[in-house]
Amino acid sequence: MTRWLRWGTHSAALAPLAVILFLAWQGRLTANPIQDITLRTGQTALVLLVLSLSITPLYTAFTIKELLPLRRRLGLYAFLYATLHFLIFIGLDYGFDPELLKEAIFEKRYALVGFAAFLVMLPLALTSTKGWMRRLGKRWKALHRWVYVAALLVIVHYVWLVKSDIRVPLLYGAIVGILLALRIPAVTQRVRQFRQARRGGRASDAATAAGRRVAPKSQPPGRESAAD
Repeated sequence: MTRWLRWGTHSAALAPLAVILFLAWQGRLTANPIQDITLRTGQTALVLLVLSLSITPLYTAFTIKELLPLRRRLGLYAFLYATLHFLIFIGLDYGFDPELLKEAIFEKRYALVGFAAFLVMLPLALTSTKGWMRRLGKRWKALHRWVYVAALLVIVHYVWLVKSDIRVPLLYGAIVGILLALRIPAVTQRVRQFRQARRGGRASDAATAAGRRVAPKSQPPGRESAAD
């Protein structure tokens, strides 16, 4: 199961990139292809980031250990698409022109917030290895909690970018808010208690059912045993 889950994650994460390359090769992007691939890479980065954030709450609720390795993979794929998104913006859209980029980043608030989100994600991606986990020790977890700051910045970036119809970015914002709330220690403890209570109830039901199966059948009233 772990192998199929791993390869399935890689395939699903790379599928949006394959679609973009195929559409570009076929000339089937929109009339503004740069804007099209910018939006596609940005949305994919957000989806993968939200999926990465959902792994720990899912593990807390259901204790599916196979999910835990996916957290890092999904996070790195989110950073991959965020990097492509950023490179398309500064390269294809603004031609790596420092003056144009300075004007765009500091005069367009969505660009400034998006740039800030990328800067927050950069050290998280660079320190995602086991070697960095050993070097940083307890500081590693504190550093990687900044992923929630990055997610919130991405949501703000998305809202300010689309301007008019903000229902989709607000939906993602609500999901991130719920995931963030589930990481609050008191909420996490309640989820664990609920999980243990459910397990205890299932174990009790199973024991009762097993007892019923092995219990001897009572004789009908008024009938004596053969020994009597």
